[in-house]
This record gives sequence, structure tokens and C-alpha cells, in this order.
Amino acid sequence: MSPLNCEQGCNVRKDLFLAYKTLGVVFGGLVTSPLYVYPSMNLSSPTEADYLGIYSIMFWTLTLIGVVKYVCIALNADDHGEGGTFAMYSLLCRHADIGILPSKKVYSEEEALLDNQSAMARRPSKLGKFFEQSITARRVLLFIAVLGMCMLIGDGILTPAISVLSAIDGLRGPFPAVSRPVVEALSAAILIGLFLLQKFGTSRVSFLFSPIMAAWTFTTPIIGLYSIIHYYPGIFKAISPYYIVHFFLRNKRQGWQLLGGTVLCITGAEAMFADLGHFSRKAIQIAFLSSIYPSLVLTYAGQTAYLINNANDFADGFYKFVPRPVYWPMFVIATLAAIVASQSLISATFSVIKQSVVLDYFPRVKVVHTSQHKEGEVYSPEINYILMVLCVGVILGFGGGKAIGNAFGVVVIMVMLITTVLLTLVMIIIWRTPLVLAGLYFIPFFIMEGAYVSAVFTKIPEGGWLPFAVSIILALIMFGWYYGRQRKTEYEMTNKVSLEHLGELLARPEVQRVPGLCFFYSNTQDGLTPVLGHYIKNMSSLHTVTIFVTLRYLLVAKVDQSERILIRRLGPNGVYGCTVQYGYADSLTLEGGDDLAAQVMNCLRWHIQMDSAGRRPPVSVEEEMARLEAARLAGVVHVRGKMRFHVGEDAGWFDRIMLGFYEFLHGVCRPALPVLGMPLQQRVEIGMLYKV
Repeated sequence: MSPLNCEQGCNVRKDLFLAYKTLGVVFGGLVTSPLYVYPSMNLSSPTEADYLGIYSIMFWTLTLIGVVKYVCIALNADDHGEGGTFAMYSLLCRHADIGILPSKKVYSEEEALLDNQSAMARRPSKLGKFFEQSITARRVLLFIAVLGMCMLIGDGILTPAISVLSAIDGLRGPFPAVSRPVVEALSAAILIGLFLLQKFGTSRVSFLFSPIMAAWTFTTPIIGLYSIIHYYPGIFKAISPYYIVHFFLRNKRQGWQLLGGTVLCITGAEAMFADLGHFSRKAIQIAFLSSIYPSLVLTYAGQTAYLINNANDFADGFYKFVPRPVYWPMFVIATLAAIVASQSLISATFSVIKQSVVLDYFPRVKVVHTSQHKEGEVYSPEINYILMVLCVGVILGFGGGKAIGNAFGVVVIMVMLITTVLLTLVMIIIWRTPLVLAGLYFIPFFIMEGAYVSAVFTKIPEGGWLPFAVSIILALIMFGWYYGRQRKTEYEMTNKVSLEHLGELLARPEVQRVPGLCFFYSNTQDGLTPVLGHYIKNMSSLHTVTIFVTLRYLLVAKVDQSERILIRRLGPNGVYGCTVQYGYADSLTLEGGDDLAAQVMNCLRWHIQMDSAGRRPPVSVEEEMARLEAARLAGVVHVRGKMRFHVGEDAGWFDRIMLGFYEFLHGVCRPALPVLGMPLQQRVEIGMLYKV
């Protein structure tokens, strides 16, 4: 076998293995939807024609949204392997200057490292120019992306609640004495255990969960086939869209309202896109087309066939259609599958939180990379425990699965509608898809998902208010953080210290150069942080060797060691700039302050040697090297700025509220610069007030 064929064979095996693992993480919410779709519908004396119409709607929803929209189109709109609404927003920001925060324009400088696009491809389209020129359009786009992220987090709260509650509710059939509070308590206990497992990472979790999900995926369609043969062999005639038209003509307003229940058949499809960073596009496509889609089509067909002959059993539409001899095995599999279903949206929530933190639109939380091989595989302890509390609260507060289903429908379709809008912008601005083809995608999906949105909005008083409440709270947090970051960035750019001003400060007679090596940390990419001027003014000194360190996050998995630390001379003697670049899977926590100092010192020595060939510095190479070594021996100090807003009496009420809220968020979130293993005795914090 040739090396090429061998490599292709290895890639196929890798894709098949990843496809198997996606069952345990990505598709849990989608493939377990038969547990709660029919029970969530408010049916009234349904007929055979009603059930045929409902199945036809579900079949075409799964086909158009699941296969056409997500598998064939959306999975191609990844941002360096990451998926979801914020990944698309990041993609748009990098290909057109439509971001809001100036600090995020650094991505445009990184494009040479990440992409090999031609200059022609980089020119913005007419729509891109419109967004670049309109601050209102950019803010609306940001709001849409934020809303999509907030709704997906709401999905991460509701999926575990409704999935586990619906599965455990199967106890009440054989044992009517089991009360609702007992079912709720068992469901809450199972979810607490699931959230406690998250710290071990997606790979370990999916290794445990994939066999369970495979058992569910392949047993439910077998029961579906049995039900089709036994109850209604002609069920697949409902694939004809005629039954959809007939359903709406017959039921009119009630049929439109029932869309709020049928939309749950596609719940979890967004996780295919949001969890893209955890796996690969091909693996997700293989898994969906070969197992998930056929399984759902057959399972819903079997459920519908049973209900046509048992019209009033829809309130327990899953367990009633399971044959008695396999009831208990299916109860065990359903319970375990519901736990897996929860995992898909939990993983997706971790992904979107990481993306928004990187883009600086969400307060900094701890993000742990649980895999050295897949950059998108992350875990956030704070978000994990917040989700756990909210999920348990939903179960204990709502109780009934129908109320949770009403809330769930709002989340599901809103995320999908937002994805449709952002994906259309990606097509036009980045892919340069002709407007006619982009319209052929946008118009049908916007009409279909818009109809679903109008139906689920009627459920807001019956539980649909919950995701809106969660989204409003999250949006307020994100907007408060964004506003504070924007004001801070504006202040830093206005008051940054230029190299000329630094030279003037060091030339003052009262300013002394003291022995030692100083690492001065800053987030300012262009120029020097205003904290420097504050530091020199108060300390009247600067170390003989001062290195301004800036951390730069690149949209790659790992940065090559040769490009990890970049050094440049800033002008005054002994003053250097240092950029530490890192990617998704790079660890920033070093094993000690000397390790960081040693790495930077080695790079600095190499830079001095190389730079001497190009131009002559004021001192010789030997003198500069000797000064560097003397400074290191004199002592190392790590200086970090701690900046706060000072809201004056003349500030408006809006600034008082928003900046006060930002200060609260800033106080409880993690620091912008990681500790990097710096010894406590070498750290110095410089406080500074930003006057507003």
C-alpha cells in the first residue's frame, strides 16, 4: 500500500472514530427529542389527518434545517475550527472592519499568519462596506450575536432539565405511586452528578457516553419500525407536503400554535455547529447523515403510527409506544441517553463562553483546555457551577415538562433564526456568494423559522419568559462589560505614552535608572500604557532594563516556539518591547517566574546579537549584554497595572450606572493577565484611576 493510501485510510478511521464520539457529546439533545416532543403539544382530540400533518412537518423540519442548513452549509462557516454564532461574528469581524472594540482590530494583523487569501479576496464587499461605515449597523450585528450566544446558554440550561425530567418521568407509568416531587428530586440528583464530571474534559466524558448514545440511536428506530409495521404501515405517505397544507387548512390558528411543539423535534441541532471545535466537520456530517437523521425519521414515524391508533396517548408519547417486554431496558437506556443529551449543550455553552471571552465581550472567567490535541475542547468551572444551579432550579421551579417545553421552544428557534441571519452575512461578505443564491438560502429559511418564532412567542406567558429573562440578564452583563472595555480602550488610546514622551520622562533630572530587570505588563498593542507615566511620576525611577510585555492571543491551536516570543528595541537605552504570542492549546502557566524570565532573556540576547548586524546601537553588543546580565543579577520584578474608573460629579447618570456596573464585574472576574507562575515577592501592582 502506498504512503498516500495509508494516510487516507488513517484519516478515514480517525473520522469514523470521531463520528462515533460525537454521539456522546454533539447529538444527545437532538436524538433524544422524541422523549418530549409529543408530550409538549397541546393537542385536542387529534385525528389521523392531524398526526400525519404533524409528522410531515417534523420530517421536513429535520430535512431542511438539519441536513440542508446545518450539515451542508453552516458547518462550513467555521472560524478556525470553532462554530456557533459568536464564531461567525468573529469571522465577520476579521474579514471586514465591523467589530466594535478597537482592541480587537489586532486580528487583522494576524491574518498573514492564519490565511493565505489574495488581496482581492480581502477587499470588503458592498455589504461589508455598509457595516464598516455604519456604527448603528455594527451595533445591531453585535446585539444579534450577543442574543444568539445568550439564547444558546439558555439552551444549555433547559436541555438537561427537560431531557432528564422526561426520561425519569417514565417511572410513573408502571408505578403510579411515584409522585412528581420524587421524579424532580431524582432528576436534580442525576444532573448534579453530570456537572461534577465536566472537569474531566469532553474526551473522557464522550468515551463514557458514546456507547450509551449508540445504544439509544440504534434501538429507538428498531422500535419505530416495529410500531410502523404493527400499527400503520402507510405512515411514510406523510412525507408528501400535501399533508402539511391540509393540516394548516384544517386546524388554522390551532395548527399554527402547534408549531411551538413540533419545533422541539430539531432541538439540539445548533449543538452540531456550536460543538464544532470539539470534533471535526467531517465527523459530525458522517454521524448525522448515517445514524442520527435516519434514527429520528424512523422513531418519529413509529411514534406517529402508534398514536394514530391510540390518539389520546400523546401526553406520554414515548413510553406508551414502547412494547411492554422491552419497557424497562428502554427506560434505562432513555435515562442514560437523557444524561448524554445534557452533555451536548453543556459543551456548546463552554465553547461560546470561551469565544466571547477571547473577543472581550464577556467578563473573564477561567477557561481550561482539557485536550492538547483539540483546541476547542474547553471547560469553565464558574460557568459549569452556574449552569448546575440554574438547571436544578428550573426542574424544581417548573416541575412539569410541558412548561419547560414551552420555554425550550423559544430558545431553540431563536438561536436558529439568528444563525440564518449571520450565515447569510458570511455568504455575502466572506464567501462572495451571488445575491441570488444567498437569497435562495435566506428567504425560505427565514420564512420557515419566522413562522416557528411567531408560534413559540405565544408560549411566553406559559414558561417561555424564562429564556428571555436569562438572555436579558446575560445581555446586560455583556453590554456592561463591553461599555466599560470600550471606555477604557478609548482612554488608553488617548493617553498612551509614546516613545518620544518616554524619552522626555527619562531625561528629567529627578528620574533615576535603578539596577534590576523589570517586566512591565500591558494590554496596549500600539504604544505604551498610561500606567507607565503614572509609575515614573510616582516612583521617579525606571529599571536599567525594562521589558514591556504584551500577551497576544492568536487564532491558531499552538504558536511555533520560534514565534512564541517577539522582541524589539523601543529606543531609550535598556527599554524593550516583548510580545508573547499563544494559541488555543498553549498553556500560559509556566513553572516559575525564573522560567519566564529565562525564556525572554534568551530571546533578548538573540535579538541583540541579530540586531547588531543591521544597525549600530548607542552601545556595543558586549556592553548591552553585560548590562542585561547585571540587571538580571540585581533582581527581577514583575509590574502590573490595576486601573479603575473614577466617575466624577459631572458625569451623566448613564456613565454612573454602566461604569459602576463594569467596576463590579471587573472586581469579581479574573485578572486580564495570568499569574504566569510569578513568585509573590517579585510582583508589584500599580493602581491608577481613569477619570470620566
